[in-house]
Amino acid sequence: MRGKSIMLQGTGSSVGKSMLCAALCRIFREDGLRVAPFKSQNMALNSFATKEGLEMGRAQVTQAQAAGVEPSVEMNPILLKPTSDKKSQVICLGKPIGNMGAVEYHNYKPNLRKLVKDTYDSLESKYDVVVIEGAGSPAEINLKDGDLVNMWMAEAADAPVLLVGDIDRGGVFASLYGTVMLLEPQERARIRGMIVNKFRGDVRILEPGLRMIEEKVGIPVIGVVPWTDADIEDEDSVSERLTAVSGTGEITVAVVRLKHISNFTDFQALSLHPGVTLKYALRPGDLEGADVVILPGTKNTIDDLIDLRNRNMLAPIVRHARSGGLLVGVCGGYQMLGQTLRDPHGVESAAPQVAGLGLLDMDVTFEPEKRTVQAEGTLTGAVDWLAPLAGARIEGYEIHSGVNTFGEGVRFWMNPAGACNAGGNVLGTYLHGLFDDGVLADALVRRARRLRGLPENPVSAEQAAVSMAAYREEQFDKLAKAVRQSLDMDRVYAILRGE
Repeated sequence: MRGKSIMLQGTGSSVGKSMLCAALCRIFREDGLRVAPFKSQNMALNSFATKEGLEMGRAQVTQAQAAGVEPSVEMNPILLKPTSDKKSQVICLGKPIGNMGAVEYHNYKPNLRKLVKDTYDSLESKYDVVVIEGAGSPAEINLKDGDLVNMWMAEAADAPVLLVGDIDRGGVFASLYGTVMLLEPQERARIRGMIVNKFRGDVRILEPGLRMIEEKVGIPVIGVVPWTDADIEDEDSVSERLTAVSGTGEITVAVVRLKHISNFTDFQALSLHPGVTLKYALRPGDLEGADVVILPGTKNTIDDLIDLRNRNMLAPIVRHARSGGLLVGVCGGYQMLGQTLRDPHGVESAAPQVAGLGLLDMDVTFEPEKRTVQAEGTLTGAVDWLAPLAGARIEGYEIHSGVNTFGEGVRFWMNPAGACNAGGNVLGTYLHGLFDDGVLADALVRRARRLRGLPENPVSAEQAAVSMAAYREEQFDKLAKAVRQSLDMDRVYAILRGE
């Protein structure tokens, strides 16, 4: 093993691999190494547009931010974005190559091995160390012949492996033992240490079990990582955020939960505002009492719009807007606000045309070419409550295939990527990350307070305008400290060196 990489694999999905990889990226950076993350194949609807206009998974973007380096598609050469229960859009090196069903993609994966290996080798040549993340479990024996992301990747990178088990869900010793025992002897030899993650309680109670599992599998436990409340952005829609309520502020923000919700990380900054309580709305009753309703991004705008209609969610959203309530649509949610959505090429749906919410005077046509670009918008002052911010720039990125055609009834609250109604209470934009600098979030909360008849300035501007960039740095440092204290870092470095 060459000492250029270290890989984290898990006993299953959602055991905390992504967060631990982010922690190691930050720790290695703190120790003076130039480090990059890598995951050969990611399945997630949370994605990001790089400076080159290429699309990659947000998990590796987060890890790159922890490492202090610019995100690159070399860190995530293959991204799968589910478009339905049976198909996913396959994105290679930042560009879609088509939609595939599970069997079709499984049969196609061996064709991608050279791309993955070449991409990894290119990335590795630029850094001191690469932290590689696996997916699911290496013991999914029905999928091993098409493996791109677990033990095949470890072999391709000549990387030692740390195996992560989640004790919070129970059965961690059985999961670790079963995973190791289902591997081939040469695969077991690559596992140089085990990590017990998400532990709550006194680790002394766990000690007998740790020694027993070490004896049974012949692999040392190199650390027990406690449950940490470090607030790191989530990888995909299995996130606990979608069922939790954040904050205790007087203004309630309800984000509509879509079947194919994407980039819900857009609203993490808004949830940090001290005046906000943020929740996700799954049923019509969840919208009751909301001061602000947000329609988020989606990988499948038309099908999710139809799903909302079937769930009786559209009528309360329209009532909220018609009564003057604040409604914000982002990306796919923005498209839903229009009059008509057309998909003549079958880009997103089998439905060639559906009616939108009719809240903005615009039509949307889906084109085969997807727009992926880092972008910025300038606030225009066309909306009275945003007038004090006229000229302010909002930075973010766009990922969408829809093209808007505007009617005479539309005003533009942000150029070039934001339209609103005449009343200024229904706003849409293609710009992801619009709340990240905290300025727009605070303006939205202040407007909602005014509509409620509450004092407009409950907190100082410094308290309210939470910058996601600064907040992320605090959380990365917090996470790295907890993981550094929990892992035997001398052993980690020895494993990294191939000792």
